Amino acid sequence: MATEDKNRATAAAILPLVGGAANVSSIAHCMTRLRLGLHDRSLVDDDALKALPAVMGVVDDDTYQIVLGPGTVARVTPEFEQLVEEVRASAAPVVHASEELAAQGAAIKAQQKTKNATPFKLFLRKIANIFVPLIPALIGCGIIAGLNGLLVNLGWLTSVTPALAAMASGFMALIAVFVGYNTAKEFGGTPILGGAVAAIIVFPGVANIDAFGQTLSPGQGGVLGALGAAVLAVYVEKWCRRWVPEALDVLVTPTLTVLISGLVTIFGLMYVAGEVSTAIGTFADWLLSTGGAGAGFLLGGFFLPLVMLGLHQALIPIHTTLIEQQGYTVLLPILAMAGAGQVGAAAAVYLRLPRNESIRRTIKSALPAGLLGVGEPLIYGVSLPLGRPFITACVGGAFGGGFVGLFNQLGDSVGSTAIGPSGWALFPLLDGNHGLGSTLAIYAGGLAVGYVAGFVATYFFGFSKALLTEFNVSQETVPSTVAATGGRPTTDPGTAPGAPAKEPAGV
Repeated sequence: MATEDKNRATAAAILPLVGGAANVSSIAHCMTRLRLGLHDRSLVDDDALKALPAVMGVVDDDTYQIVLGPGTVARVTPEFEQLVEEVRASAAPVVHASEELAAQGAAIKAQQKTKNATPFKLFLRKIANIFVPLIPALIGCGIIAGLNGLLVNLGWLTSVTPALAAMASGFMALIAVFVGYNTAKEFGGTPILGGAVAAIIVFPGVANIDAFGQTLSPGQGGVLGALGAAVLAVYVEKWCRRWVPEALDVLVTPTLTVLISGLVTIFGLMYVAGEVSTAIGTFADWLLSTGGAGAGFLLGGFFLPLVMLGLHQALIPIHTTLIEQQGYTVLLPILAMAGAGQVGAAAAVYLRLPRNESIRRTIKSALPAGLLGVGEPLIYGVSLPLGRPFITACVGGAFGGGFVGLFNQLGDSVGSTAIGPSGWALFPLLDGNHGLGSTLAIYAGGLAVGYVAGFVATYFFGFSKALLTEFNVSQETVPSTVAATGGRPTTDPGTAPGAPAKEPAGV
């Protein structure tokens, strides 16, 4: 089957299982997930969705998220959007039914979102929405930068390397503009005005301006300054919309927005954000150079729980700031060890539950994605429903993070030139201060330690006798309606027959 036909077929299989085109209110995607806004959550068939070959798992958060994996989701989403449009165009108008459906679904959705709608988590979600669309460019430019560095070190293709350097550096030189554009869009302003104000930060002419007794430098404050400048621009713009007469709005509002926000950015935000950015880089270097092993152990061990709570989103601007300053983020390779612990734990679960065909089948299909850094299928389909193996997976991540952190402490910095990938997929993006060979070896060693530690911790400590008795059973001995929960028998007093395990919010 052609790739286009396969993606179209996947979209066509998903649509009826989420309640059809009339039930879909919004469509978007991130690195691995198709994110759908739904009018009525009760119309979704979770079990049937999970059974689709292309679906790695589902997550019910403020949007309904279907895990398809990197690459696949970017191809299926446009097919899904087109299919929804075609179905709506061919359907007879049902205005009153749609409105009734929307009202019914709104109450259900509001109830489901209450626990996750804390101001802090909503703010972090906005931050993630600003930076996640930038990840494909960061990855592409990061890989080109790595290729260029390799060619320069080898002395090959010297006539081509300047062009590669321009390709790799162009986006990073203007990343503040993209951050400003996305920030204004996310906070409800005019995106182009956010980009215009943020562009001041990277304009070479700021080198002629003095602020706080210092001469400004282009790029000072970086993405943090751009974020702050664009948020300020949104508030100035909204104030203008309220007070400027409508006849003058088209002239006065954009002028005042750029003027006021621009002056505050030049004579305040650039300096403050520059100091904060410098402090972040200094702290990261100090943390890993003085307590690298311990810091790596804690970062690698607690990253999966941070993901489950949605707090990992706060690290995105920190990663981006480090990439701007140093060319790579030293935090990501350590945090990637959490995925290694998850892979080791899954392998141990596979051996400890030889009779549970459902879980073993899930592990076999999800393990390749896990090795490439896509951990959702293993987390939501294996370790989290089982409970203890999720904790032992964190132990594996801690030991892997401690290994990489130790080498940072000894002076071998290991970093990533982009954010997004992890696992084996991070190898093309690695960079450091002691040559590519040393950097690759340290990261590979950390993965190996994470695999082994996660496996050992899970094999020997991941199962109680009761847990083994409950789960190490043949699929034929339990009702098929509980296959989605990893083979949990319906006699389990803590779980209603056939009810799927509660899945926490993902990225």
